Amino acid sequence: MTELEGVIKFQLDFSQQTVLTTADVLEINSWRTTMLQLGMLGQTPTRYDNYGFGNISQRFGSDNQFIISGTQTGGIANMAANDYALVTACQPQQNQIAASGATQPSSEAMTHGQLYQLSNNINFVIHAHCPQIWQLASKLGLPQTRADVPYGTVAMADEVARLFAETNVLQQGIFTMSGHEDGVVAFGCNAEQAGQRLIACYAVALGLDMGSD
Repeated sequence: MTELEGVIKFQLDFSQQTVLTTADVLEINSWRTTMLQLGMLGQTPTRYDNYGFGNISQRFGSDNQFIISGTQTGGIANMAANDYALVTACQPQQNQIAASGATQPSSEAMTHGQLYQLSNNINFVIHAHCPQIWQLASKLGLPQTRADVPYGTVAMADEVARLFAETNVLQQGIFTMSGHEDGVVAFGCNAEQAGQRLIACYAVALGLDMGSD
């Protein structure tokens, strides 16, 4: 690992309070459980120095607000509403995020926020850790951020914007982070589309991997 997982790098204006209900997180929680079962997010001693990895978000209301899993919640098997945060403002160029909730937002909140601002058709984002997809990104024809760009930074937000300008990532709905070990981001107009894009890519990657043996 070149850097630790889960380190918040943006300036955070955080209000600690209960803002989300069980109903608010029902869909996102369901898909988080699926990602947990697939090993695409979570926490385990055998990966990433036992730091939590992966995060998930969903657009909430207007003005690009979104619900996102809390920082270092990967080890929680069954998340409750208080394990999510509500990001109320995201300003990538100023490296600033405003959020409220019982827990602080994921360290990848800046990347999620940039995606929601780039397209009104994006309503769900999954940041997964999938070595099979990440290692075969070129063979899979996936857009990739530059290897020298670290996660959770203004530079990463800029990289995501570059992919939208220079590639067909909006149509593919998935890209990899070359400088973030195993990092894969899938998104869609709803939870099902984002999740299915990721799972379908994973299936193809597994087929390529087996074919190389």
